Amino acid sequence: MSLPRRAVGWLDDRGKPAWIAAMVLGFIFVWPVGLAILAYVIWSKRMFNRSCRSSAARMSWGATRVYNSSGNTAFDAYKAETLRRLEDEQAAFEGFLQRLREAKDKSEFDSFMEDRSRKARAEDEAPRSDN
Repeated sequence: MSLPRRAVGWLDDRGKPAWIAAMVLGFIFVWPVGLAILAYVIWSKRMFNRSCRSSAARMSWGATRVYNSSGNTAFDAYKAETLRRLEDEQAAFEGFLQRLREAKDKSEFDSFMEDRSRKARAEDEAPRSDN
């Protein structure tokens, strides 16, 4: 593998901070190198998405680790039951929050309509001056 590819792989393994450090050092020591790194980082969209290998590897390891079997059926059953219970609690809590938001919205709307009707009654009851 060529030196530039090895350097890109090495920086990707260390994530965005390594790219930023390389760019800063490039600007400090030889500004065209820093400019080239900046252009490459922008062109390859390394700063604007999760394309660095280390962050993607960490995310995929965590996601697959949760659902893989441990080999112990009793523990796997316990884990599945716990995850199901937590998902049910999360769904119930999200439902509660939704009902809470709806109640708050209804309260605010009722208050708005009451203020509006109060202002309309006040305007109707105000003495009118006819010339």
